[in-house]
Amino acid sequence: MSLKKKNRIYFIGIGGIGMSALARYFRLHGLSVAGYDRYRTDLCYELEQSGIKIHYQDDVSLIYDEYKELNSKENILVVITPAVPEDHGELLWFRKNGFDVMKRAVVLGEITKLNSTIAVAGTHGKTTISSCMAHLYTSSGRGCNAFLGGITKNYNTNFLSHPSSKITVVEADEYDRSFLQLSPESAIITAVDADHLDIYKNLDNVKEAFTEFARRINKGGKLLIKKEACFIPQGMGAEMATYSIYSDADCTLSDLTLKNGKFTFDLHTPWGDIDKITPGVIGKYNVENVVAAASLCLWNGMDKNSIREGLASFIGVRRRFDLQESNNGYVFIDDYAHHPEELKAFISSVQEVFPGKKITGIFQPHLYSRTRDFAEGFGSSLSLLDELLLLDIYPAREEPIPGITANTILEKVKIARKKVYKKEEMFDVIAATKPEVLLTMGAGDIDQLVQPILKIVKMF
Repeated sequence: MSLKKKNRIYFIGIGGIGMSALARYFRLHGLSVAGYDRYRTDLCYELEQSGIKIHYQDDVSLIYDEYKELNSKENILVVITPAVPEDHGELLWFRKNGFDVMKRAVVLGEITKLNSTIAVAGTHGKTTISSCMAHLYTSSGRGCNAFLGGITKNYNTNFLSHPSSKITVVEADEYDRSFLQLSPESAIITAVDADHLDIYKNLDNVKEAFTEFARRINKGGKLLIKKEACFIPQGMGAEMATYSIYSDADCTLSDLTLKNGKFTFDLHTPWGDIDKITPGVIGKYNVENVVAAASLCLWNGMDKNSIREGLASFIGVRRRFDLQESNNGYVFIDDYAHHPEELKAFISSVQEVFPGKKITGIFQPHLYSRTRDFAEGFGSSLSLLDELLLLDIYPAREEPIPGITANTILEKVKIARKKVYKKEEMFDVIAATKPEVLLTMGAGDIDQLVQPILKIVKMF
């Protein structure tokens, strides 16, 4: 299906991070855009401020008239996410009446065919790396179009556009095999871990999907893979290189030092070296992320000074090692980590930047299935904390699974100070205990606690 005839785009689930980026794209290109979402999030508010109409009840009568015109439905496109249930009332109406309905990933795939695409895939780190690459292209003056899976703090958006750039940077989402709609010119794979087992069932299927993604890279293109991913896809037409900050790889670093919370290092690649890089982001796992971004940019011909300067001014992504407050010896950091490996990397990085301090973590498990599948891993990672304040499971798209609760994780945590709390109890606990280093972690609605907690921490 061609997008060329479409002049009205209706989004079901418009407030999602990927959907809202597409909504901004179509709005920028002069199309009429509207949509539905369950909740009026900050992203929805920003879309409304840009002139996009949104309603918040699944009700066909609330769909705006210009998106329901049966005699011009060939000009209307309905975009959905995998999170939209098949029995959603508005979706059923559009399908019954013969409107074109496309998944978000398919639409993104069609858009990226227009440019040279750089795709960042992997079960961890892809949002920060894609945002960093988008910043490097933007700050260097080359410009890019970018569809990001988070809000980049440099530009306060998840969508960047450049009128003359033929480069598009995308976060390649493995959920629902969405990234198999892309055909990138170059790509990064950060990790191939078991995740989204509600879709994939097992790690072998995850690896199979990532192999297929690698094969979709254009012949003669470029693929950069983290060495620790222990993943070498077969049967692809792209050149391959590895990166690592821990072991010998094609792209690696030396002279890593930590001063005042910031790391400095020298980068070594087959395409040249860059000395004395000091990224604007903190955390050792972010060093790994910027090594990946810088290496591929260097491979793609960006000059060394632009990369060094761009990394120095890159301040990261909202909810990724997001330092909220540091005053009077108290620290508060928010992070999106919701998989055991992400939690391990995040907490370990915090320990390294703030050695000797007591670390208290508030964690909200995301999905019943993920809690069931990775309870042991969650227990191990969260045991790195000094104290755990555990919230109930955020269900997202899932129905409850009998016997699976937050206590499923709590039982696996090996530290003494641990307890399950309701969200509304958090504020009194924090005010009473005044944690030295406080972390909020999770992919559900825990982000709604950040501002109220910040107000409390500022009073310490």
